[in-house]
Amino acid sequence: VQLVESGGGLVQAGGSLRLSCAASGFTFSTYAMEWFRQAAGKEREFVASINSAGVSTAYVASVKGRFTISRDNFKNTLYLQMTNLKPDDTAVYYCRRNPRSGETVYWGQGTQVTVSS
Repeated sequence: VQLVESGGGLVQAGGSLRLSCAASGFTFSTYAMEWFRQAAGKEREFVASINSAGVSTAYVASVKGRFTISRDNFKNTLYLQMTNLKPDDTAVYYCRRNPRSGETVYWGQGTQVTVSS
């Protein structure tokens, strides 16, 4: 299993970024996928999830209405469109394959998002 995030960078408050997570080594279309983030000195937190078909999503309250999770099961890629970014969104963003019972948890290497005020 390999998950490779990309798309992070430095952006001003109010700006937008789109993160991607390229998945390989498993049948992507059969797994729910998730985005997490970890700010410096803080615990990793859930950001958003999407079911395997891409029709059901969930978000942490702080990003609702600003972030959109999506996926392309033909390209084996997960996305996170982030708009109206705030300095509090500064973190390393990770994608994760939603683990089934007893499965190993797989994370990508993360991509840094920095929002300047």
